[in-house]
Amino acid sequence: MASSLSKTAAQRIDLPGADITLHPGWLASHEADALYADLLESVAWETHYIKLFGREVASPRLSCWIGDAGTGYTYSRTRFEPRPWPESLASLRGRLETDCMASFNSVLANFYRDGSDSMGWHSDDESELGARPVIASLSLGATRPFRLRRRLPRGVRVQRGDTLCLPLTHGSLLRMAGDTQRLYRHEIPKTREPIGGRINLTFRWIDSKQD
Repeated sequence: MASSLSKTAAQRIDLPGADITLHPGWLASHEADALYADLLESVAWETHYIKLFGREVASPRLSCWIGDAGTGYTYSRTRFEPRPWPESLASLRGRLETDCMASFNSVLANFYRDGSDSMGWHSDDESELGARPVIASLSLGATRPFRLRRRLPRGVRVQRGDTLCLPLTHGSLLRMAGDTQRLYRHEIPKTREPIGGRINLTFRWIDSKQD
């Protein structure tokens, strides 16, 4: 089935070797408002702890790993088992799969409470995701900058102009596929500006055979 993203105002992001498409208004404003309000109440938000430099630290945001049975996920040497799908996300999954031309059996929900919550530089390249994963990232709430830069060899310094910044608005959908995760890293930086809450949902496919 052809993707409906190709028939609307989708924007192809021009990065060498990457496959990235941004759809700023994938959800209508009233749909995005309703989903944001529902997820604030229905998701079991918690602080995830990860292992960093030999010690356990709290992630600077609230999160919840959601998925089908058997979609356990290991991130930063910490194992997360999925919680059941909220009804609002279960009903949205089919629409995302059609528009992104991919199957999804899990979603990482992150809640950025204000500008002091963030996500550091990383790639979604865990073995469970496969070599060339399709990641569908849906943003709700306050607009936050999503920064991308090429993965560089150890010791090579990042130069001015090497980082691309995309504002992810309320109801926007960012699709990353192909070699994007192999070639690029991304982050949501902190900001000192007064800013409201943001929920980000990254839908993905976990290959349970990797466990």
